[in-house]
Amino acid sequence: MTKSVTMDDLLKDVELDNISASDFIEGKIISIQKHEVWLDIGHLGVGVVSRRELVNNSDLEVGQTVTASVVHPETKHGHALLSLRRVMKDKSWEEIQKIYDNNQIVSVNGYDANRGGLLVEFEGIRGFLPISQLSINHYPRVNSSDKEEVVAKLNQLIGKSIKVCILDLNRKENKLIFSEKEALKEVVSEQLKKLSVGDVVDGVVTGVTHFGAFVNIDGVEGLIHISEISWGRVEDPHKHVKVGETVKVKIISIVDERVALSLKQLTDDPWEQEVKGLKEGSEVEGVITRTTPYGAFVRISPVVEALLYLFGESQTEDGEGGVAKTKATKTKPDQAKIEDLKKNIKVGDTKQFVIVSLDKEARKISLKLK
Repeated sequence: MTKSVTMDDLLKDVELDNISASDFIEGKIISIQKHEVWLDIGHLGVGVVSRRELVNNSDLEVGQTVTASVVHPETKHGHALLSLRRVMKDKSWEEIQKIYDNNQIVSVNGYDANRGGLLVEFEGIRGFLPISQLSINHYPRVNSSDKEEVVAKLNQLIGKSIKVCILDLNRKENKLIFSEKEALKEVVSEQLKKLSVGDVVDGVVTGVTHFGAFVNIDGVEGLIHISEISWGRVEDPHKHVKVGETVKVKIISIVDERVALSLKQLTDDPWEQEVKGLKEGSEVEGVITRTTPYGAFVRISPVVEALLYLFGESQTEDGEGGVAKTKATKTKPDQAKIEDLKKNIKVGDTKQFVIVSLDKEARKISLKLK
């Protein structure tokens, strides 16, 4: 393993009577001007730090001893051209390496954003906080895949202090990657230990998408899948929950750090009540809600939908005790019959149907036209 070289090591290696570019030397500040700082560098004379090589003039004082990097040993004017910026950068990288090795949590401020995440600065070094490494409190949940909307959300984080840890670094490539999720990992892990399947908890909706809603439960993110929002059919989750809304949910599964939630399981299933009086062979009235290549969905009550198959002849067979029983078979009817059925089913039509099969456990009802 190669030993890391510190600033003190570099200073020890410099022979003051033979300096060259990139060496580090110490000098005492003898003058601070608007665009430059002058240093006394012993028997080598004086050195000057130009404005572009300064870090922050307000932190410097006359008489202060500082370490500088040699840009040019001797200019045509007879003095050395020096840099404080490079020294500060090297010291920063040394500090960053220690933080990374010790897995410390630090705070960074974002100064810009792009589609991939937040641009941040730490110890004078620019780094990157990827969108995938943001916590649930800062992750930009948007209603669409519009990247401009994502950037707009990230822009709201500019200037805010965010606690992170260093995920990856490469000094040679000037790469510095941060993670907010990793910094909060232990906190989230401890919070997860407090949650159990079956618990009913309060949470705040942090995002709504076409497939469900994300909920923050004291730092743990859970998902209410669209199928767990309501017992009825949900076309658009946005019509049921809103970002910022506090909701009471039931935890239905915890796998690793993924928490599945349910809104509908906090209420009785109306489907079971609605189908109590139904049985195979019963006549029902229903409204055709949508069609598919294999049939049509029919709403026979506010919360019960059944399927009308275009294929599959209905036939009668002997049931228990010699009672006739109707069921759907896999026999494909002729094309003329399919076309005739299609003409008779249009979205919005109200028609009379007969229940061909009823499976209460699977929550499936098959129909045929009366």
